Amino acid sequence: MNAAAIVWFRNNLRTSDNQALTEACESGLPILPVYIADDSLGGASRWWLHHSLQAQQSSLAELGCPLLILRGTPAVVLPELASSSGATRVFFPHAYSPAAVAEEQALDEALDAAVELHGFHDYYLYEPGRLLSKTGTPYKVFTPFWKAAVAQGEPARPVAAPKQVRPVAPALIAKLQDSFPARSIDDLDLLPTLPDWASGLREAWQPGESGAHARLDGLADYIGQYAENRDRPDRDGTSRLSPHLHFGELSPRQVWHAMHDASMAAGRHEGANAFLRQLWWRDFSGHLLWHFPDLPSKPLRPGYEKFPWAEDQDYLQAWQQGQTGYPLVDAGMRQLWATGWMHNRVRMVVASFLVKNLLIPWQHGADWFLDTLVDADLANNSASWQWVAGCGTDAAPYFRVYNPVLQSRKFDPQARYIRKWIPEIAALPDDIIHEPWRADGLTQQTHEVIIGKDYRFPIVDLAESRDRALAAYQELRSLLQSPAASPGSSAG
Repeated sequence: MNAAAIVWFRNNLRTSDNQALTEACESGLPILPVYIADDSLGGASRWWLHHSLQAQQSSLAELGCPLLILRGTPAVVLPELASSSGATRVFFPHAYSPAAVAEEQALDEALDAAVELHGFHDYYLYEPGRLLSKTGTPYKVFTPFWKAAVAQGEPARPVAAPKQVRPVAPALIAKLQDSFPARSIDDLDLLPTLPDWASGLREAWQPGESGAHARLDGLADYIGQYAENRDRPDRDGTSRLSPHLHFGELSPRQVWHAMHDASMAAGRHEGANAFLRQLWWRDFSGHLLWHFPDLPSKPLRPGYEKFPWAEDQDYLQAWQQGQTGYPLVDAGMRQLWATGWMHNRVRMVVASFLVKNLLIPWQHGADWFLDTLVDADLANNSASWQWVAGCGTDAAPYFRVYNPVLQSRKFDPQARYIRKWIPEIAALPDDIIHEPWRADGLTQQTHEVIIGKDYRFPIVDLAESRDRALAAYQELRSLLQSPAASPGSSAG
């Protein structure tokens, strides 16, 4: 049996600037591309994966190489596949969640010594764990991390897709399909069954490498305005590249250089610098997850495990359904449910409202986002929620409580975003729509919007709930500063 090279696709569903694919092609061995289904994804991510796999399968077919779709545990499937195919090398991209790291370790132990593993770091601009402080410890604050990363110089230039991929023999593919539980993409059951909740996702997104590049190419025209528009949910001022990056339809190197080159050509650097800083925040989140694998479930400041949360399922459900009575919060949550995505400024507002105004544990919000976001990245999601909750290493101050009314008046002044996602109050005038409960009876009758009927009253009072949050944080601070909480103290 002739030797072959397995290319294990994971978070790199693209053909351009794909180090694993490029190196496999340069090995001179015939290529066997494989994807092993992951059953742990949330609903929105599963929808995206279905279409991304279809696009990747088509791209590889154009290069003359089929993509084998399998289901199972990589540490079991890949050694068996290598034995059956005669593969002597496995090329793959590294992934950095705790489960993915354990998966790679198990694979390394399970593979025959004659099979070489070749892993590549191209999910982030720089490999997690590579950047350390001068004392050799992980950075715990973003700005020093960012400065250290920038000091490393520009990321390597991306490389083009191979012009042709030499596949293994068709007879071998047929044999493997008979020997393994090979599946079509439809067999993975990634799409929702009835009721079909994905119509909004289909309207909003074009998953796949070509859709990713179409979005990236369109950004060059307004990158100069990114800094001033990125906080405006009523404008198309953000990149919306996050799901494409999450599934590896674009590499961060491709995005970095496209934005950098566009700003150089236009002579406007402020927007590009603000955008590139977001790429470094993505790297920082991956850095935190690498060093602190409990990031998704435990506060990085251990004392916050004692925070006096107020578990309330009715509040949580109202927040999830966009029925809190605060238009900006509800608009964001409805946008999330309809499209699998939410504007970043609004993400901060809805997260702050959940953990501070409602005192619901941040883990509940993080779990909801993982299920409903098409860009549900474990590292970025976890780090961002901890930032808002004030329990991360690089956290927002505990006393920062985003006021959804002030935020909507500032960043959605004509209420275009609110009117799009909350049509039942769209008729209200600009000076009332941000606080519809303040509309008097005549205003409600004139515009045919009855508060309490067409749109609910607020579930909490902003001022009172803010005071309650600050009191809870102060209670925690007092608890952590008390002698009984000090190391070495004794009780009784």
